Amino acid sequence: MFYWLTELSDKVSFFNVFRYITFRTGGAIVTALVFVFLFGSPIIDMLRLKQGRGQPIRADGPQSHLVTKKGTPTMGGLMILSGLLVSTLLWANPKNPYVWIVLGVTLAFGLIGFYDDYLKVTKQTHAGFSGRTRLIAEAAVALVACIALTHIGKGPMTTSLAFPFVKELVFNLGWMFVIFGAFVIVGAGNAVNLTDGLDGLAIVPVMIAAASFGLISYVVGNALFSEYLQLHYVAGTGELAVLCGAVIGASLGFLWFNAPPASIFMGDTGSLALGGLLGTVAVAIKHEIVLAIVGGLFVLEAVSVIVQVVSFKLTGKRVFKMAPIHHHYEQMGWTEPQIVIRFWIVAVVLALAGLSTLKLR
Repeated sequence: MFYWLTELSDKVSFFNVFRYITFRTGGAIVTALVFVFLFGSPIIDMLRLKQGRGQPIRADGPQSHLVTKKGTPTMGGLMILSGLLVSTLLWANPKNPYVWIVLGVTLAFGLIGFYDDYLKVTKQTHAGFSGRTRLIAEAAVALVACIALTHIGKGPMTTSLAFPFVKELVFNLGWMFVIFGAFVIVGAGNAVNLTDGLDGLAIVPVMIAAASFGLISYVVGNALFSEYLQLHYVAGTGELAVLCGAVIGASLGFLWFNAPPASIFMGDTGSLALGGLLGTVAVAIKHEIVLAIVGGLFVLEAVSVIVQVVSFKLTGKRVFKMAPIHHHYEQMGWTEPQIVIRFWIVAVVLALAGLSTLKLR
């Protein structure tokens, strides 16, 4: 909305500042942060009133959770999504199609997660609706988004996969890129969802990844910077930095309430939406593999579940004491703050490794 003020810049030179992505990204961070701060407590009170007993705790999970987390409301993703949406609408360029595609996936995944959370709360069961049905819904949204991205892109890079560290290594996947992109988006959404198992565990790595991809989006969407760093230029994607800024601000506000001991859980409403957002941004800016590096913590959590399930089905034995892997460390005797903070450190290291790909080519 504020972007339209640039049309008045010929009369009031100050309005020129709204042309700058960096300025609007800063504005998006502050706006989302303030919004969640202001409306966080009322939203929590409303959810606690509506949900009564709060999110059901897994009986087969860590036994300490049955006491420490009982009665805590879920669907905190509504706080994040509301702050993100308001901030994005105010600060992003409404004429940019990339913004609407990423925002569309984020809200659609959030709606899927909301329905899953709703079923869990109303039925007081850990399982929501059918996992297969949920994956089909996610895949449908992701496929539509990837088709839209290929239509607005220009040149062979639109359907190509670029590899970090090696500037010349590019594979044109053709129509298969749509399937690959959808896999990245769905995978990212569910990986973040699996990570969200301890107070504050998922939201900080999400902020770290959003900050990393906000920077990458800004560079990739700038012809001069992308040429200097020998990156593949994708016109228009710089605007996604504003959206990533909104994620950072909304997530910071949410962390205030989600810090141990959490007053509210993110739920599938937030984790699926934020993971889908990161995946869609990565596909749009042609940094899908870098997402696996920056979001390596999410990958580790997802792989730990896959390994645990496959191992148990094939051999009857479990590799980890409990999956996802953060529960494994709980069973080993690590305290919740130890796990959360150490995983944050891992997320920072992986983000730095991912950002190094901008220069090491």
